[in-house]
Amino acid sequence: MKLPRRNFLHLAAGAATLSAVSRIASAQAYPARSVRIIVGFPAGGGADIVARLIGQWLSERLGQQFIIENRPGAGTNIATEAVVRAVADGYTLLLVHTANAMNATLYEKLNFNFIRDIAPVASIIVVPNFMVVNPSVPAKTVPELIAYAKAHPGKINIASGPIGAPAHVAAELFKMMTGTDMLLVSYRGVAPALTDLFGGQVQVMFVTTVSSIEYIKNGRLRALAVTTATRSETLPDIPTMGEFVPGYEATSWYGVGVPRNTPAEIVEQLNKEVNAALADPKMKVRLADLGEALPGSPADFAKLIADETEKWGKVIRALNIKVD
Repeated sequence: MKLPRRNFLHLAAGAATLSAVSRIASAQAYPARSVRIIVGFPAGGGADIVARLIGQWLSERLGQQFIIENRPGAGTNIATEAVVRAVADGYTLLLVHTANAMNATLYEKLNFNFIRDIAPVASIIVVPNFMVVNPSVPAKTVPELIAYAKAHPGKINIASGPIGAPAHVAAELFKMMTGTDMLLVSYRGVAPALTDLFGGQVQVMFVTTVSSIEYIKNGRLRALAVTTATRSETLPDIPTMGEFVPGYEATSWYGVGVPRNTPAEIVEQLNKEVNAALADPKMKVRLADLGEALPGSPADFAKLIADETEKWGKVIRALNIKVD
């Protein structure tokens, strides 16, 4: 049966209205079941800890379980692609990390475009790296380490994460900006790298607060500098790298993302709850040893991602870092 044009337009408008009402109702009922947070790193590391803290908060606030699902591998690309391919309904979240910004340049062929395919929800925290050395290293400051490295070219080993990981790029950037010749030793994870650092097989490492703070405090590692633009509130006596190497800054950060086309109402609700977590006094204490809280809007997080993608793209191209 052929409908008159007026009736057809009326039905089409009604269908569109019903669809919009359905989406709004769905967002208002969110979450009606458990939600997954996909993490591109193994359990136990800094990313996992941040995800579990936020997941616990969201579970308590929203009345449904936010389940952490660790999918390590391929520099976080396995986890990212899983979220990109997920239904855009707010029930699959991604723990976004600095690696996502770096991977846009590191990997020539990805099955997704991160900035296009993941919608930013909220930034969570910015995490400093510390340059630490085995206590047997004679250098007690960054200038002393630079002088020692230049006097012994190729004799100092720097522990690094996988090729292209933030710790690796931070070390390469330091070498380039200081003109030092040090050997990068790549590890699959932080734990084996720290084991060799304690044993003296490697002498230097760039490592996050969560992985190093206790060892710095108990003297098993000596911290020479923090890689943020300002000193760490947790360890304020440790100078910034920029005080000795002007312009050097290399931080890690975490946030939450969702598949593109996720309803705006759900994005706004999640952003509101993450920011509430960052403002909560108890959560502030729990996050303090990890880094500095980074509240903001989805647009703020989008800008951070875009800026970091551009910044690290320039560094990676200048250093000619390639991932096999």
